[in-house]
Amino acid sequence: MQTPVDATNTPAWATLAHLQSILIDGPHVMRRWFDADPTRAERFSLDAADLHVDLSKNLLTDEVRDALLELAEQTNVAARRDAMYSGEHINVTEDRAVLHTALRRPRTDTLTVDGQDAVADVHETLDKIYDFAGKVRSGQWKGVTGKPIRTVVNVGIGGSDLGPVMAYEALKPYVKDGLECRFISNIDPTDAAVKTADLDPETTLVIIASKTFTTLETLTNARCVRAWLLDGLVAAGAIDDTDEARSQAVAKHFVAVSTALDKVAEFGIDPVNAFGFWSWVGGRYSVDSAVGTSLAVAVGPKGFEDFLAGFHAMDEHFATAEPARNVPLLMGLLNVWYTNFLGAHSHAVLPYAQYLHRFPAYLQQLTMESNGKSVRWDGTPVTSDTGEIFWGEPGTNGQHAFYQL
Repeated sequence: MQTPVDATNTPAWATLAHLQSILIDGPHVMRRWFDADPTRAERFSLDAADLHVDLSKNLLTDEVRDALLELAEQTNVAARRDAMYSGEHINVTEDRAVLHTALRRPRTDTLTVDGQDAVADVHETLDKIYDFAGKVRSGQWKGVTGKPIRTVVNVGIGGSDLGPVMAYEALKPYVKDGLECRFISNIDPTDAAVKTADLDPETTLVIIASKTFTTLETLTNARCVRAWLLDGLVAAGAIDDTDEARSQAVAKHFVAVSTALDKVAEFGIDPVNAFGFWSWVGGRYSVDSAVGTSLAVAVGPKGFEDFLAGFHAMDEHFATAEPARNVPLLMGLLNVWYTNFLGAHSHAVLPYAQYLHRFPAYLQQLTMESNGKSVRWDGTPVTSDTGEIFWGEPGTNGQHAFYQL
Protein backbone atom coordinates (compact mmCIF):
# COMPACT_ATOMS: atom_id res chain seq x y z
CA MET A 1 0.00 0.00 0.00
CA GLN A 2 1.29 3.44 -0.90
CA THR A 3 2.62 5.78 1.75
CA PRO A 4 0.13 8.60 2.40
CA VAL A 5 0.98 11.90 0.77
CA ASP A 6 0.98 15.07 2.85
CA ALA A 7 -1.32 17.25 0.76
CA THR A 8 0.10 20.42 2.26
CA ASN A 9 3.52 19.66 0.74
CA THR A 10 2.28 19.30 -2.84
CA PRO A 11 2.70 21.90 -5.60
CA ALA A 12 -1.08 21.99 -6.02
CA TRP A 13 -1.53 23.06 -2.39
CA ALA A 14 0.84 25.99 -2.95
CA THR A 15 -1.09 26.94 -6.09
CA LEU A 16 -4.37 26.88 -4.17
CA ALA A 17 -2.91 29.07 -1.44
CA HIS A 18 -1.89 31.61 -4.08
CA LEU A 19 -5.30 31.49 -5.77
CA GLN A 20 -7.01 32.03 -2.43
CA SER A 21 -4.98 35.19 -1.88
CA ILE A 22 -6.23 36.76 -5.13
CA LEU A 23 -9.71 35.22 -5.38
CA ILE A 24 -11.76 37.82 -3.55
CA ASP A 25 -10.91 41.12 -5.26
CA GLY A 26 -13.76 43.24 -3.98
CA PRO A 27 -17.44 42.96 -3.07
CA HIS A 28 -20.07 41.04 -5.03
CA VAL A 29 -17.47 38.82 -6.69
CA MET A 30 -19.97 36.08 -7.47
CA ARG A 31 -22.33 38.50 -9.22
CA ARG A 32 -19.45 39.87 -11.27
CA TRP A 33 -18.41 36.36 -12.29
CA PHE A 34 -21.87 35.62 -13.61
CA ASP A 35 -22.07 38.97 -15.40
CA ALA A 36 -18.72 38.34 -17.08
CA ASP A 37 -19.52 34.75 -18.05
CA PRO A 38 -23.12 33.98 -19.15
CA THR A 39 -22.15 30.30 -19.50
CA ARG A 40 -20.89 29.93 -15.91
CA ALA A 41 -23.93 27.98 -14.67
CA GLU A 42 -23.70 25.58 -17.59
CA ARG A 43 -19.94 25.12 -17.36
CA PHE A 44 -19.98 24.34 -13.66
CA SER A 45 -23.00 22.01 -13.76
CA LEU A 46 -22.75 18.24 -13.92
CA ASP A 47 -25.06 15.25 -14.23
CA ALA A 48 -24.57 11.88 -12.58
CA ALA A 49 -26.94 9.00 -11.82
CA ASP A 50 -30.08 11.07 -12.52
CA LEU A 51 -28.82 13.90 -10.31
CA HIS A 52 -28.10 17.42 -11.57
CA VAL A 53 -25.35 19.18 -9.60
CA ASP A 54 -24.77 22.93 -9.95
CA LEU A 55 -21.41 24.05 -8.56
CA SER A 56 -21.52 27.49 -10.17
CA LYS A 57 -22.70 29.26 -7.01
CA ASN A 58 -19.52 28.31 -5.17
CA LEU A 59 -16.38 30.43 -4.83
CA LEU A 60 -14.86 28.42 -7.63
CA THR A 61 -12.99 29.46 -10.76
CA ASP A 62 -11.52 27.41 -13.59
CA GLU A 63 -8.08 27.92 -12.09
CA VAL A 64 -9.19 26.75 -8.64
CA ARG A 65 -10.96 23.70 -10.08
CA ASP A 66 -7.89 22.75 -12.10
CA ALA A 67 -5.62 23.12 -9.07
CA LEU A 68 -7.98 20.99 -6.98
CA LEU A 69 -7.90 18.28 -9.63
CA GLU A 70 -4.11 18.47 -9.58
CA LEU A 71 -4.24 18.04 -5.81
CA ALA A 72 -6.32 14.88 -6.23
CA GLU A 73 -3.77 13.52 -8.68
CA GLN A 74 -0.78 14.42 -6.52
CA THR A 75 -2.36 12.76 -3.47
CA ASN A 76 -3.27 9.55 -5.34
CA VAL A 77 -7.02 9.78 -4.80
CA ALA A 78 -7.82 7.60 -7.82
CA ALA A 79 -5.49 4.85 -6.64
CA ARG A 80 -7.05 4.91 -3.17
CA ARG A 81 -10.53 4.76 -4.69
CA ASP A 82 -9.57 1.79 -6.85
CA ALA A 83 -8.02 0.02 -3.86
CA MET A 84 -11.29 0.41 -1.97
CA TYR A 85 -13.40 -0.87 -4.85
CA SER A 86 -11.17 -3.93 -5.36
CA GLY A 87 -11.35 -5.06 -1.73
CA GLU A 88 -7.86 -4.18 -0.53
CA HIS A 89 -7.62 -3.84 3.24
CA ILE A 90 -7.55 -0.05 3.23
CA ASN A 91 -8.88 -0.09 6.81
CA VAL A 92 -5.40 -0.73 8.17
CA THR A 93 -6.42 -0.19 11.80
CA GLU A 94 -8.62 -3.29 11.76
CA ASP A 95 -6.98 -4.93 8.73
CA ARG A 96 -10.25 -5.00 6.79
CA ALA A 97 -11.62 -4.22 3.38
CA VAL A 98 -14.04 -1.29 3.05
CA LEU A 99 -16.66 -2.60 0.68
CA HIS A 100 -20.02 -0.93 1.12
CA THR A 101 -19.98 -0.59 -2.69
CA ALA A 102 -20.31 -4.39 -2.90
CA LEU A 103 -23.69 -4.14 -1.16
CA ARG A 104 -25.25 -2.71 -4.30
CA ARG A 105 -23.39 -4.52 -7.06
CA PRO A 106 -25.55 -6.52 -9.49
CA ARG A 107 -26.07 -10.21 -8.94
CA THR A 108 -24.07 -10.98 -12.09
CA ASP A 109 -20.88 -9.38 -10.71
CA THR A 110 -18.18 -11.22 -8.81
CA LEU A 111 -15.72 -9.82 -6.29
CA THR A 112 -13.48 -12.16 -4.34
CA VAL A 113 -12.35 -10.78 -0.99
CA ASP A 114 -10.36 -12.91 1.43
CA GLY A 115 -11.37 -16.03 -0.48
CA GLN A 116 -15.10 -15.25 -0.51
CA ASP A 117 -17.28 -13.94 -3.33
CA ALA A 118 -18.62 -10.84 -1.59
CA VAL A 119 -21.29 -10.19 -4.21
CA ALA A 120 -22.68 -13.73 -3.96
CA ASP A 121 -22.77 -13.42 -0.16
CA VAL A 122 -24.60 -10.10 -0.41
CA HIS A 123 -27.27 -11.44 -2.72
CA GLU A 124 -27.78 -14.54 -0.58
CA THR A 125 -28.62 -12.22 2.32
CA LEU A 126 -30.73 -9.95 0.11
CA ASP A 127 -32.79 -12.94 -1.04
CA LYS A 128 -33.47 -13.80 2.60
CA ILE A 129 -34.47 -10.20 3.36
CA TYR A 130 -36.73 -10.04 0.30
CA ASP A 131 -38.43 -13.29 1.27
CA PHE A 132 -39.06 -11.94 4.76
CA ALA A 133 -40.25 -8.57 3.48
CA GLY A 134 -42.64 -10.26 1.07
CA LYS A 135 -44.15 -12.36 3.86
CA VAL A 136 -44.71 -9.34 6.09
CA ARG A 137 -46.20 -7.26 3.28
CA SER A 138 -48.53 -10.03 2.10
CA GLY A 139 -49.76 -10.88 5.58
CA GLN A 140 -48.18 -14.33 5.49
CA TRP A 141 -45.99 -13.40 8.47
CA LYS A 142 -48.40 -13.07 11.36
CA GLY A 143 -48.10 -12.19 15.00
CA VAL A 144 -48.63 -14.71 17.76
CA THR A 145 -52.42 -14.20 17.68
CA GLY A 146 -52.65 -14.65 13.92
CA LYS A 147 -53.04 -10.98 13.01
CA PRO A 148 -50.94 -9.50 10.17
CA ILE A 149 -48.21 -6.98 10.91
CA ARG A 150 -49.16 -3.31 10.60
CA THR A 151 -46.19 -1.59 12.27
CA VAL A 152 -42.46 -2.30 12.07
CA VAL A 153 -40.36 -0.82 14.87
CA ASN A 154 -36.64 -0.52 14.15
CA VAL A 155 -34.47 -0.40 17.28
CA GLY A 156 -30.91 0.76 16.60
CA ILE A 157 -28.58 3.71 16.94
CA GLY A 158 -25.99 5.47 14.79
CA GLY A 159 -25.80 3.86 11.37
CA SER A 160 -28.47 1.36 12.40
CA ASP A 161 -30.92 4.24 12.80
CA LEU A 162 -29.86 7.33 10.86
CA GLY A 163 -29.75 5.67 7.45
CA PRO A 164 -32.98 3.66 7.73
CA VAL A 165 -35.04 6.53 9.15
CA MET A 166 -33.67 8.97 6.56
CA ALA A 167 -34.48 6.64 3.67
CA TYR A 168 -37.90 5.71 5.07
CA GLU A 169 -38.90 9.36 5.43
CA ALA A 170 -37.56 10.17 1.96
CA LEU A 171 -39.43 7.28 0.34
CA LYS A 172 -42.73 7.56 2.20
CA PRO A 173 -44.73 7.95 -1.04
CA TYR A 174 -43.60 4.42 -1.93
CA VAL A 175 -44.46 2.77 1.41
CA LYS A 176 -47.16 0.10 1.31
CA ASP A 177 -50.58 1.35 2.40
CA GLY A 178 -51.52 0.12 5.87
CA LEU A 179 -47.88 -0.40 6.87
CA GLU A 180 -45.84 1.96 9.03
CA CYS A 181 -42.28 2.02 10.35
CA ARG A 182 -41.11 3.69 13.54
CA PHE A 183 -37.56 4.13 14.77
CA ILE A 184 -36.27 4.05 18.35
CA SER A 185 -32.69 5.11 19.10
CA ASN A 186 -32.44 7.35 22.18
CA ILE A 187 -31.73 5.57 25.45
CA ASP A 188 -34.04 8.06 27.15
CA PRO A 189 -37.03 5.76 27.84
CA THR A 190 -39.48 8.38 26.64
CA ASP A 191 -38.36 7.66 23.06
CA ALA A 192 -39.58 4.07 23.23
CA ALA A 193 -42.62 5.02 25.31
CA VAL A 194 -43.82 7.65 22.85
CA LYS A 195 -43.10 5.54 19.76
CA THR A 196 -45.08 2.57 21.10
CA ALA A 197 -47.84 4.37 23.01
CA ASP A 198 -50.54 4.00 20.35
CA LEU A 199 -49.40 0.69 18.86
CA ASP A 200 -51.11 -2.68 19.09
CA PRO A 201 -48.65 -5.33 20.29
CA GLU A 202 -50.54 -7.96 18.31
CA THR A 203 -49.71 -6.25 14.99
CA THR A 204 -46.22 -4.93 15.81
CA LEU A 205 -42.96 -6.42 14.56
CA VAL A 206 -39.64 -5.31 16.10
CA ILE A 207 -36.31 -5.31 14.25
CA ILE A 208 -33.29 -5.06 16.56
CA ALA A 209 -30.30 -3.80 14.58
CA SER A 210 -26.91 -4.26 16.25
CA LYS A 211 -23.96 -5.97 14.58
CA THR A 212 -22.51 -7.21 17.88
CA PHE A 213 -25.81 -7.29 19.77
CA THR A 214 -24.02 -5.56 22.64
CA THR A 215 -24.68 -1.87 21.90
CA LEU A 216 -25.84 -0.41 25.21
CA GLU A 217 -28.50 1.95 23.88
CA THR A 218 -29.93 -0.59 21.45
CA LEU A 219 -30.09 -3.48 23.91
CA THR A 220 -31.62 -1.27 26.61
CA ASN A 221 -34.33 -0.15 24.22
CA ALA A 222 -34.82 -3.68 22.89
CA ARG A 223 -35.50 -4.99 26.40
CA CYS A 224 -37.85 -2.09 27.02
CA VAL A 225 -39.82 -2.78 23.84
CA ARG A 226 -39.87 -6.51 24.55
CA ALA A 227 -41.37 -5.85 27.98
CA TRP A 228 -43.95 -3.46 26.48
CA LEU A 229 -45.00 -5.97 23.83
CA LEU A 230 -45.18 -9.03 26.09
CA ASP A 231 -46.90 -7.23 28.96
CA GLY A 232 -49.37 -5.76 26.49
CA LEU A 233 -50.19 -9.16 25.04
CA VAL A 234 -50.68 -10.61 28.51
CA ALA A 235 -52.83 -7.67 29.65
CA ALA A 236 -55.05 -8.04 26.57
CA GLY A 237 -55.48 -11.74 27.22
CA ALA A 238 -53.79 -12.49 23.92
CA ILE A 239 -51.24 -14.85 25.52
CA ASP A 240 -50.87 -16.61 28.85
CA ASP A 241 -48.43 -15.22 31.37
CA THR A 242 -46.02 -18.13 31.06
CA ASP A 243 -42.41 -18.34 29.91
CA GLU A 244 -43.43 -20.59 27.03
CA ALA A 245 -46.11 -18.20 25.77
CA ARG A 246 -43.77 -15.24 26.07
CA SER A 247 -41.04 -17.09 24.14
CA GLN A 248 -43.49 -17.93 21.37
CA ALA A 249 -44.50 -14.27 21.17
CA VAL A 250 -40.89 -13.09 20.90
CA ALA A 251 -40.32 -15.56 18.07
CA LYS A 252 -43.24 -14.07 16.12
CA HIS A 253 -42.68 -10.40 16.90
CA PHE A 254 -38.88 -9.95 16.96
CA VAL A 255 -36.17 -10.35 14.32
CA ALA A 256 -32.55 -9.23 14.40
CA VAL A 257 -29.96 -7.61 12.18
CA SER A 258 -26.75 -8.96 13.66
CA THR A 259 -23.85 -11.33 13.19
CA ALA A 260 -23.77 -12.38 16.87
CA LEU A 261 -26.19 -15.30 16.56
CA ASP A 262 -25.46 -16.61 20.06
CA LYS A 263 -26.52 -13.32 21.63
CA VAL A 264 -29.53 -13.11 19.32
CA ALA A 265 -30.62 -16.52 20.61
CA GLU A 266 -30.04 -15.46 24.23
CA PHE A 267 -32.47 -12.60 23.67
CA GLY A 268 -35.08 -15.11 22.51
CA ILE A 269 -34.93 -14.52 18.77
CA ASP A 270 -34.59 -17.56 16.53
CA PRO A 271 -31.24 -17.17 14.71
CA VAL A 272 -33.08 -18.20 11.54
CA ASN A 273 -34.74 -14.79 11.80
CA ALA A 274 -31.45 -12.90 11.97
CA PHE A 275 -30.05 -11.06 8.96
CA GLY A 276 -26.30 -10.64 8.94
CA PHE A 277 -23.75 -8.34 7.36
CA TRP A 278 -19.99 -8.23 7.19
CA SER A 279 -16.99 -6.72 8.94
CA TRP A 280 -16.23 -4.76 5.76
CA VAL A 281 -19.45 -2.74 6.15
CA GLY A 282 -19.05 0.36 8.31
CA GLY A 283 -22.13 1.34 10.28
CA ARG A 284 -22.48 4.74 8.63
CA TYR A 285 -22.52 3.04 5.20
CA SER A 286 -24.86 0.21 6.17
CA VAL A 287 -28.34 1.41 5.14
CA ASP A 288 -28.14 -0.71 1.99
CA SER A 289 -27.17 -3.82 3.96
CA ALA A 290 -29.46 -5.85 6.23
CA VAL A 291 -29.64 -2.70 8.36
CA GLY A 292 -32.13 -1.52 5.74
CA THR A 293 -34.50 -4.45 6.41
CA SER A 294 -37.19 -2.11 7.77
CA LEU A 295 -36.96 -0.11 4.54
CA ALA A 296 -37.18 -3.29 2.44
CA VAL A 297 -40.40 -4.19 4.26
CA ALA A 298 -41.77 -0.69 3.79
CA VAL A 299 -41.08 -0.21 0.07
CA GLY A 300 -40.92 -3.86 -0.94
CA PRO A 301 -38.20 -5.94 -2.60
CA LYS A 302 -38.55 -4.17 -5.95
CA GLY A 303 -38.37 -0.76 -4.27
CA PHE A 304 -35.28 -1.78 -2.33
CA GLU A 305 -33.65 -3.10 -5.50
CA ASP A 306 -34.27 0.28 -7.14
CA PHE A 307 -32.77 1.95 -4.06
CA LEU A 308 -29.62 -0.15 -4.42
CA ALA A 309 -29.48 0.51 -8.15
CA GLY A 310 -29.29 4.24 -7.45
CA PHE A 311 -26.31 3.71 -5.16
CA HIS A 312 -24.64 1.52 -7.78
CA ALA A 313 -25.16 4.09 -10.53
CA MET A 314 -23.26 6.67 -8.48
CA ASP A 315 -20.59 4.10 -7.59
CA GLU A 316 -20.06 3.49 -11.31
CA HIS A 317 -19.93 7.21 -12.02
CA PHE A 318 -17.32 7.75 -9.30
CA ALA A 319 -15.26 4.83 -10.61
CA THR A 320 -15.33 5.75 -14.29
CA ALA A 321 -16.07 9.45 -14.86
CA GLU A 322 -13.17 11.67 -15.88
CA PRO A 323 -11.96 13.79 -12.95
CA ALA A 324 -13.22 17.09 -14.38
CA ARG A 325 -16.78 15.64 -14.59
CA ASN A 326 -16.67 13.42 -11.51
CA VAL A 327 -19.31 14.67 -9.09
CA PRO A 328 -18.21 12.97 -5.82
CA LEU A 329 -14.58 13.88 -6.50
CA LEU A 330 -15.33 17.54 -7.22
CA MET A 331 -17.66 17.90 -4.24
CA GLY A 332 -15.04 16.39 -1.95
CA LEU A 333 -12.38 18.69 -3.35
CA LEU A 334 -14.66 21.67 -2.80
CA ASN A 335 -14.82 20.72 0.88
CA VAL A 336 -11.01 20.76 1.00
CA TRP A 337 -10.99 24.19 -0.69
CA TYR A 338 -13.58 25.74 1.59
CA THR A 339 -12.22 24.27 4.81
CA ASN A 340 -8.50 24.78 4.34
CA PHE A 341 -8.34 27.90 2.17
CA LEU A 342 -11.54 29.88 2.74
CA GLY A 343 -11.89 29.26 6.48
CA ALA A 344 -15.30 27.61 6.31
CA HIS A 345 -15.77 25.12 9.15
CA SER A 346 -19.54 24.77 8.96
CA HIS A 347 -21.46 23.08 6.15
CA ALA A 348 -25.21 23.62 6.06
CA VAL A 349 -27.40 21.02 4.34
CA LEU A 350 -30.75 22.60 3.52
CA PRO A 351 -33.18 20.30 1.69
CA TYR A 352 -36.30 22.11 0.52
CA ALA A 353 -38.17 18.81 0.05
CA GLN A 354 -39.82 17.89 3.35
CA TYR A 355 -39.35 14.20 2.59
CA LEU A 356 -35.59 14.83 2.96
CA HIS A 357 -35.87 16.39 6.42
CA ARG A 358 -33.67 13.67 7.99
CA PHE A 359 -31.00 13.95 5.28
CA PRO A 360 -28.85 16.50 7.20
CA ALA A 361 -28.60 14.19 10.23
CA TYR A 362 -27.66 11.26 8.00
CA LEU A 363 -24.94 13.26 6.23
CA GLN A 364 -23.72 14.56 9.57
CA GLN A 365 -22.72 11.08 10.69
CA LEU A 366 -21.57 9.97 7.25
CA THR A 367 -19.11 12.85 6.87
CA MET A 368 -18.09 13.75 10.41
CA GLU A 369 -17.53 10.20 11.64
CA SER A 370 -15.50 9.52 8.49
CA ASN A 371 -13.42 12.70 8.52
CA GLY A 372 -13.11 13.20 12.27
CA LYS A 373 -9.57 11.90 12.40
CA SER A 374 -6.38 13.47 13.77
CA VAL A 375 -3.94 11.04 12.14
CA ARG A 376 -3.50 9.55 8.69
CA TRP A 377 -3.95 5.84 8.11
CA ASP A 378 -0.24 5.26 8.80
CA GLY A 379 -0.50 6.97 12.20
CA THR A 380 1.23 10.24 11.28
CA PRO A 381 -0.55 13.44 12.36
CA VAL A 382 -2.65 15.24 9.79
CA THR A 383 -1.43 18.69 8.77
CA SER A 384 -4.68 20.07 7.38
CA ASP A 385 -8.30 20.39 8.42
CA THR A 386 -10.06 17.13 7.59
CA GLY A 387 -13.67 18.25 7.38
CA GLU A 388 -16.46 20.57 8.36
CA ILE A 389 -19.29 20.49 10.88
CA PHE A 390 -22.35 19.28 8.98
CA TRP A 391 -25.77 20.41 10.13
CA GLY A 392 -29.04 21.53 8.63
CA GLU A 393 -32.79 21.90 8.55
CA PRO A 394 -35.44 21.88 5.84
CA GLY A 395 -34.76 24.98 3.77
CA THR A 396 -37.89 27.01 4.37
CA ASN A 397 -37.64 26.46 8.12
CA GLY A 398 -34.04 27.62 8.02
CA GLN A 399 -35.00 30.79 6.17
CA HIS A 400 -37.05 31.81 9.20
CA ALA A 401 -34.40 30.81 11.73
CA PHE A 402 -30.75 31.32 10.78
CA TYR A 403 -30.23 32.41 7.15
CA GLN A 404 -29.79 36.00 8.31
CA LEU A 405 -26.59 35.33 10.26
